[in-house]
Amino acid sequence: MVACPSPVSHGGRVLHAVEPHFEFFITADRKIRLTPLGEDNKPIALKDQSATATGGDRSNPIKFTFAKEGESLVSDKALPAGNDNPPLILQIKLSADAKPVTERFNVNLADCGICKHKEYACTCDHDH
Repeated sequence: MVACPSPVSHGGRVLHAVEPHFEFFITADRKIRLTPLGEDNKPIALKDQSATATGGDRSNPIKFTFAKEGESLVSDKALPAGNDNPPLILQIKLSADAKPVTERFNVNLADCGICKHKEYACTCDHDH
């Protein structure tokens, strides 16, 4: 299931393929922040969730691991320089023995000229 962009606490992209949903947000230092969300799209406490991601150039992929920071999981590495990154493969596990839920999407860090979010979290209806 493709994630649906929606503004929440940080202005990131809401991932609907997992329950609870997660906000996918790129921080100022280009790290990935994953925050579980309640039904009101507000952050909720992390439980046993974990995540991994793979991105960057296929010939030299970057493997991201995540550590708990407050209510979120934050990647150990930053995204490569540039606005239009190659597709990212994100896997979220809701518990240690759960099957991972996989999301694949491009992380375009350019600003949308209409809704003022980054393109990866754009809330308008224009063609991306």
